[in-house]
Amino acid sequence: MTAVTGNTAANANMTAALRAEASLEPDPVPVGESRKKTQIIAIYGKGGIGKSFTLANLSYMMAQQGKRVLLIGCDPKSDTTSLLFGGRSTPTIIETSSRKKAAGEPVAIGDVCFKRDGVFAMELGGPEVGRGCGGRGIIHGFETLEKLGFHDWDFDYVLLDFLGDVVCGGFGLPIARDMCQKVIVVGSNDLQSLYVANNVCSAVEYFRKLGGNVGVAGMVVNKDDGTGEAAAFAEKVGIPVLASIPANEDIRRKSASYEIVGRPDGEWGSLFAALGEQVATAPPLRPTPLTQDALLGLFKGDAVGRGYVLQPAQIEDMRAAGHEEKVSLEVVYEGA
Repeated sequence: MTAVTGNTAANANMTAALRAEASLEPDPVPVGESRKKTQIIAIYGKGGIGKSFTLANLSYMMAQQGKRVLLIGCDPKSDTTSLLFGGRSTPTIIETSSRKKAAGEPVAIGDVCFKRDGVFAMELGGPEVGRGCGGRGIIHGFETLEKLGFHDWDFDYVLLDFLGDVVCGGFGLPIARDMCQKVIVVGSNDLQSLYVANNVCSAVEYFRKLGGNVGVAGMVVNKDDGTGEAAAFAEKVGIPVLASIPANEDIRRKSASYEIVGRPDGEWGSLFAALGEQVATAPPLRPTPLTQDALLGLFKGDAVGRGYVLQPAQIEDMRAAGHEEKVSLEVVYEGA
């Protein structure tokens, strides 16, 4: 009897609490200027095509223009931020997380995030060769970022540097899970980099068909020698060229010396300033990926062997000279 009375009192208290909560007026609708939503942009391209060079100079210029920029390297080589920090490598999120976990300590933002002249930067990192999956490392890195409050950080732009020629799941995370609003591809006037760019466009189109929202904002042509294949590719798939960075000895030499060329007062400042404006305003588009033959068609036939006719092999070709046909021991039943 006492228990029943106790339950009745508890129910009455709960009812009173719910009514009190329901009587509260909602917060007033904000009437002031709303804070600008962070643009998260994933930059993809073939390894060695110049993504890190482009991003280091782009992020530096955007910060000089008064933007709050966070640069996140998502390449297992962990070289995205090396140019920004004069060749210095930074502790990666993956290695720091493992070390701190072994010591029973939490990861702090100062352990993995560093800054220079207004640019904030960090590296996700990756496993050593043969010791784990790079894609899984990317997923683990973003899980750690979420624990550090990634979604509450106040940046104008978050730039993600991703390999485009690694196709396992973690590297497609921003596209597959709508983690970014748009993608930018970095390519050059060579078949392999445009093959990767086309693959990225295919991934975007695939996930758009599944209900995704990520689009391709455009292409940055790096080491542009003027032959025009990258520009032709961009036109064919339906995306704009945001900037063309020339194949220039001054740029190559300064980049090799870990020197930022995207300075407001430098020779190449206007190029990266214009790229910053394009990156900020270019809308995400739905590309039309090319077939392999259409991609080859952008190049001269003698450069890619397009005129070669495939010659099928025969089973006899697969056997050593003088090989004799062995009598089959298979039993064949009548009527089978």
